[in-house]
Amino acid sequence: MIEPIRRLILRYFLPYKWMLDVVVWTSVTILAYLLRFDPTDEVWISQMVQILPFAALGKLLLVTSFGSYRMSWRNTGFSDFFLIARMVFVYSGLMGIAILTLQSAGTITISLSIAALELLLGIPILLVPRMAARFMLIYHANSKGNGNGFSKAEARRHRVLIVGAGESGTMVARELQKHPEMGMKMIAFVDDKASLQRQKIHGIPVAGHIAQIPEIVEKEQITKIIIAIPSADGAQIRRILEKCRMTKAEYQIVPGFYDLISGAVSINQIRNVDVQDLLQRKPVQLDMENIRSYIHHKTIMVTGAGGSIGSEIVRQLARFEPGKVILLGRGENSIHELVRELRTDFPHLPFLTKIGNIQDPYTLQTLFASEKPEVVFHAAAHKHVPLMEENPEQAIYNNVCGTQNLVNAALEHHVRYFINISTDKAVNPTSVMGATKRIAEEIVREAATRVQDDAVYVSVRFGNVLGSRGSVVPIFKDQIRRGGPVTVTHPDMVRYFMTIPEASQLVLQAGALNMNGAVFVLDMGEPVNIEQMARELIRLSGLEPDVDIEIQYSGIRPGEKMFEELLTAEEGTTMSQHKKIFIARNTTEPQGTFSSQLELLTEAARSGNEEWLRSEIKSLVPTFSKPYQDKKKRRLNSTQINQ
Repeated sequence: MIEPIRRLILRYFLPYKWMLDVVVWTSVTILAYLLRFDPTDEVWISQMVQILPFAALGKLLLVTSFGSYRMSWRNTGFSDFFLIARMVFVYSGLMGIAILTLQSAGTITISLSIAALELLLGIPILLVPRMAARFMLIYHANSKGNGNGFSKAEARRHRVLIVGAGESGTMVARELQKHPEMGMKMIAFVDDKASLQRQKIHGIPVAGHIAQIPEIVEKEQITKIIIAIPSADGAQIRRILEKCRMTKAEYQIVPGFYDLISGAVSINQIRNVDVQDLLQRKPVQLDMENIRSYIHHKTIMVTGAGGSIGSEIVRQLARFEPGKVILLGRGENSIHELVRELRTDFPHLPFLTKIGNIQDPYTLQTLFASEKPEVVFHAAAHKHVPLMEENPEQAIYNNVCGTQNLVNAALEHHVRYFINISTDKAVNPTSVMGATKRIAEEIVREAATRVQDDAVYVSVRFGNVLGSRGSVVPIFKDQIRRGGPVTVTHPDMVRYFMTIPEASQLVLQAGALNMNGAVFVLDMGEPVNIEQMARELIRLSGLEPDVDIEIQYSGIRPGEKMFEELLTAEEGTTMSQHKKIFIARNTTEPQGTFSSQLELLTEAARSGNEEWLRSEIKSLVPTFSKPYQDKKKRRLNSTQINQ
C-alpha cells in the first residue's frame, strides 16, 4: 500500500510542488473560517468564497517569490521551516493590514482572528506534505521489512553503529538515511557524554558509552562501526579501536579535521582506519590573520614543490589567496601531478611552474630577476639517510650548495621572508644528510645577519612526516600487501611523527612569527616505537602480526640513530607566540670564516676524498659523529629476538 503512494509522490506531486504549496496553503483559509465561524452561516460562507481567489493569488505570488517549491523535500530541515515561517508571517501581516484598511473604509467586515489563525495554521500545514514526502522517500526505504524485522534484502545490509553523537556523527547518520542504496541501516550511536545518554538523534538512540561497544554490537547484531569523532587524538582512536577489535564488525572512520577543511562530511569520505589516525593529535590552532598578512597577494616561491612537504605547503597557501605561487622542482613528473591537482582543486590559484635545480645558480638568478618572489619556502633537499651515506658529495651539492645558491639569490633580490625546512636529524647528526641540513640552518642564520631590518630568514625543524615519499609507513604497507615479511631495523628504535598537513601549517605559522634568524622547533609530541607502528599497521590490514605477517629485524642502517633529537643538549628552547612552536637557543658558531669553510667543503666534495669530506663536515658541525652500529649485522626474526 505504501509503495504505490511513494511512486505517486515521485511521479506526480514533486514535479508540481508549487501548485501543491498553493493548494495546501489556500485550504488554510477555509480551515480558518470553519474554526472561527458557524459553518452553516451563509454570510461567512459567502465572504470566504469572495476572499478565496485573492488569497490564492497572494499565496501564489509569495510561493513564487520565496521559492519554497524549489527546496528539496527529501532534505527537509530547519532551513525549510524558517523559509516557510517568513513566508507565512509576511502573508499574515499583509492580510492583517488589508483587514484593518477594509474595516476603516467600511467596505467589508473581516475578523482579525482570520489573519491570526492563518499564521498559526499555515506553518504546520505547509510542513505536513514535506515531512510526509521525506518519510515516504527516506525513512520508509530504510525501515521496510517483514514481521521478523528484516526482509531478505535487509538481511544483506550493514547494521551500523556510529561512535560519536556529535556534529560529525549526526551528519553521517543523515547521509546514511538519505542514501539507502549504500546498503547501510543506522541502528545506534555510542558516546561518552552523559547528557546524550538515552537520547534519540534523528530517531536513532544513543545506546551507551564507548566502553560498551562490544556488548552493543552483539545485542544489536551490528556489522559495521563508523568512528565519527574528527577531533579525537591518537590515544582516543586507539582506545576506540581496542573495543572495535573485540567484535566481529567491520570498522571505518570519518577523516580528521586536517582532511575536512571544507567542514562537510559525506559518505565517500568515510574510509578505513589508517595509522595516522592512531598517531594524530588535536588540530593546530593557527593565527590566520598573521599568516594572511605575509601571504595574501604576495608572489611566493616553493622549492621542492613536487615533494610531500612542498606540495602540501602549496595547498595550504591556496587558502590565503597569494598573488602567485612559483612551483620550483627538478622532478617533472611530481610537478606535473601537482599542476593537475591544483587545476582541479584550486582553479583560482595563480601559479607558475619551473623545472629547475637549486644547484644551478644561473637558473635561480634568472627566475628571481624575472618573477621577483617576496616569500620563499625552501623544501628542496636530498633526505634519504642511507642513500646520502653512499653518495655524500650529492648531499653537499644539493643540501648545502643548493641552499647557499638560493639564499644568495634571495638576498640579492630582497626577498622579505625566507623559510627553510630542516629536520630533527640536524641535531647531533650521525649522518651526512643530517649534517648537511644543520649546515643549511647555519647558512640561513648567517644570511639573517645581512638582511634588511624588516626581513625574516628562519629555519623550521621537525621530525618524520607520515606518508611522505620513501618514509616508513608506505614501505610497511607495501610489505604487508606483498604478504610480508615486514622489516624493522631494531625493536627499540623510536621516531617522532607528524602529519604532512600539520607540519605544513606550522611552517606557515613559523614564518608569521617574524623572528629573524631563529631556528624553530615544532612540538612533535611523544616519540613512536617503530615496531609497534608496524604491528598496528598489520592489524589495521585485518591480519595478525607474527601469525599472518612475519616481522624481521634488519639492523640499523648506515647513518641512522636509535632515536632522533629535536634539540642539542646545549641549545634548549624558549617559548614562542605559538604553543606548538619553540625557539632553539642556538649558541654555537662555526669555527673560523664561515664562507671559506663552505668553499673548502665544496672542494672536498668535488675531490672524491670521502675522508676529507667528512673532516670538513666535522669542522662545520662539531657534534657530527658516527652512529651506534649493530655489530652482529644479521637478520633476526621476531622469534629469535624474543628468545
